[in-house]
Amino acid sequence: MISVLTIGLVFVSVFLAAFHTPQAHRLPVAVAASDKTAAHFDVRLQRVSPDGFQVDRYPDNASARRAVEHRQAYAALLADGGKPKIVYAGANGPAVSALVARLASLCTGCHPSEKRWPVIDILPLSSGDSRGLSVFYASFGLVLAGFLFGQMTYQVAPRLSFGQRVSSLALFAVVGGLATALIASTAFGAIPGPFLGIAGLVALMAGAVAAATILLIRIFGPIGVLLASIFMIVMGNASSGGVLPPEFLPGWLKPLASVMPPGVGVRALDGIAYFHHDGLVSGVVVLSAWIALCIAALFFLDRIAASAAILHAARP
Repeated sequence: MISVLTIGLVFVSVFLAAFHTPQAHRLPVAVAASDKTAAHFDVRLQRVSPDGFQVDRYPDNASARRAVEHRQAYAALLADGGKPKIVYAGANGPAVSALVARLASLCTGCHPSEKRWPVIDILPLSSGDSRGLSVFYASFGLVLAGFLFGQMTYQVAPRLSFGQRVSSLALFAVVGGLATALIASTAFGAIPGPFLGIAGLVALMAGAVAAATILLIRIFGPIGVLLASIFMIVMGNASSGGVLPPEFLPGWLKPLASVMPPGVGVRALDGIAYFHHDGLVSGVVVLSAWIALCIAALFFLDRIAASAAILHAARP
């Protein structure tokens, strides 16, 4: 009862703290414009939300647009010659799109001939993902499966050898990644991108969560299930950026997005689907490190346990 209530209350507390009134924190906005226009724009942004936006200057429209396409900025004011306009990536989700819609009205007073700047979505969501949540759902499903696999592997088969346990972990991750890519990408068309790339990232994410769960249970016993639930499921998914970009998270939660398996996995999946592989390399490196370190720790713990058992048996 205590364990279940602890998990439930931590889930409620963390998710409400993160999402009950989400606000942007220094959301990067690219600006390619004259000094006067950029200054007016910056002042008006600060009036809309004092800590909500961070204006980054770019030398021309092309570089500002590339910043949006590579997720270095969430929107861009393109006013370096020609008619000014706002461009953004709808693939960042509805929350960002709603904020960008407000930016269009900030031109009042900057260009007397314009009442609103035109707003253009240059990276829209897939037609099979109207709400921008498919990456999160696909990720959460395999993160949850990874946790359950790690928990059940000791409940159902506590005496598996190290080699058997690692082999079953690899088989679970590969089959889970392929099946998820088949469902999310092929069947529903919800996540665009290369099939094997999506399958590989999901497999790494599921494997990292499963390996971490196995290690926690190996070290702490039944308490490890509670710890894995809190850190892998609750904290990991709350900070993943799948519901809202990390710039909308509270300061105490945002750093986890760059180290926890769900966060780096979601960013890499978004990158391979929409943002020119943004976060792909770092995601593969971090997820692989999670798996390798957890498996190495399991190996040494099993060796230590085996050595202790041999010494115990050798005693008269």
